Amino acid sequence: MVLGHYGIAFAAKRVAPRTSLGTLVLAAQWLDELWPIFLVLGVERVEVNPGALPANALDFVYYPFSHSLGMAIVWGLVVGGAYYMMRKDRRSGVIVGLLVLSHWILDFPMHAADLPLWPGSSTRVGLGAWRSIPLTILLELIVFIPGLVIYLRTTRARDRIGTWALWGMVVFLALVFASGFSSPPPSAKAIGYAALGIWLFVPWGYWIDRHREVVPALSSRA
Repeated sequence: MVLGHYGIAFAAKRVAPRTSLGTLVLAAQWLDELWPIFLVLGVERVEVNPGALPANALDFVYYPFSHSLGMAIVWGLVVGGAYYMMRKDRRSGVIVGLLVLSHWILDFPMHAADLPLWPGSSTRVGLGAWRSIPLTILLELIVFIPGLVIYLRTTRARDRIGTWALWGMVVFLALVFASGFSSPPPSAKAIGYAALGIWLFVPWGYWIDRHREVVPALSSRA
C-alpha cells in the first residue's frame, strides 16, 4: 500500500492532535523508510519482476527486518516508546506505536504471500490485492480519502502555506502512486536509492503542520 499509509497518518491527527503530522507520517511509513536503507546496505533483497503482479513489479525476496510482523511490533514499541520518552505523552506515544504496526496490517491485503511473520520464519502471508489494478486503486482510496477528510476537519490552515503545502503533498503522493503502474524500475539498487525519497514526506509533514492548527473544539479536548 502507498496512499493508504498516509491516509492513516492524516486520520491519526484526530486522536493525537498534539502530535505533528510529520511524526505521524514518520510512524505510519517507518517500515518503508527502513526498507530502502536495508536494501542499499545489502541487508534485504528485492528483485524486479514485471510479470509478478499487475499492480506491482517487485518481488520482495527477503525483508524480515523491515516487513515481518514480529519486527513491526518491535519497531512500534521502539518508535512509540521513544516518542513517549521525548514528549511524556503516553496516549500519543501509544498512537505513534500503533501507526508503525498499522503499516504491516495495511500491507497484508495488498502483498502476495511474501510478508514473513518474523525473521527466520518460513511462513509468509499476504492476500494479493496487487493482482488486480482496480482493486488496488479502490483499497488505497478507501483508506486515503477518509483519512484526508478527517485531517481537513481536524485542522485548519493558518495561512496560504497551510493550504498549498497540504494539497501539494496530496498531488505529489497521487503522482508517486500513479508512477507505480508505469515502466518497472531498471534494477534493485535503483529501487533502493529512489525509495529513500520517501523520507521527504516527513519534513514536508512537519512543514504542513506548522502552518495549520487544530480546530478549537478538538484542541480543548486534547
